[in-house]
Amino acid sequence: MDSTFRRFLRYFFSGTLFIVPLVATAYFIFVSFRWLDSLLNLPYPGLGFAIILVAITGFGYLTTNFAFRTFADWFDHGMNKIPLVKLIYSAVKDLLGAFVGDKKKFNKPVLVRINKDNNLFQIGFITQPDLSDLGLNDMVVVYFPHSYAFSGYHYFVPKDSIQPLNISGPAAMKFIVSGGVSGFKEN
Repeated sequence: MDSTFRRFLRYFFSGTLFIVPLVATAYFIFVSFRWLDSLLNLPYPGLGFAIILVAITGFGYLTTNFAFRTFADWFDHGMNKIPLVKLIYSAVKDLLGAFVGDKKKFNKPVLVRINKDNNLFQIGFITQPDLSDLGLNDMVVVYFPHSYAFSGYHYFVPKDSIQPLNISGPAAMKFIVSGGVSGFKEN
């Protein structure tokens, strides 16, 4: 009887590991579609999402066009002149730019010795490789994301405490955010 109960629990938890991420993802997509549809007040589910997707892609195409890029640079410059708006606009733009676009920042994963006495290491990403403007020629800035969160710390780290890793940025980020559970496999 005891082994039957254990087998039942193992099957239950195995099913949970399959079902919960699937349902959570489906629910997130459903809520996102509904919210986007409510913004445009359209009668067909998913149409708002499709319209917004096409609009964002269209803006992406236009921003790669030289004529529109000049307008985008002018607009960007104007947004950075408004005191409170500058703070929010530039922070959000820099954060998004760190993940997508030509200026990705989380593409140099490194292993950093954080405690020499206990030989402890942590994975992070070099975000500023040159600090000579601050007079810190032998330092770099390393960002350490938190596990299971969209937050983290950044530190000025001596270059001799850093060891480059032979993995991609997305694989390293996935490893860190999952608390090391995901491993380093790319899938």
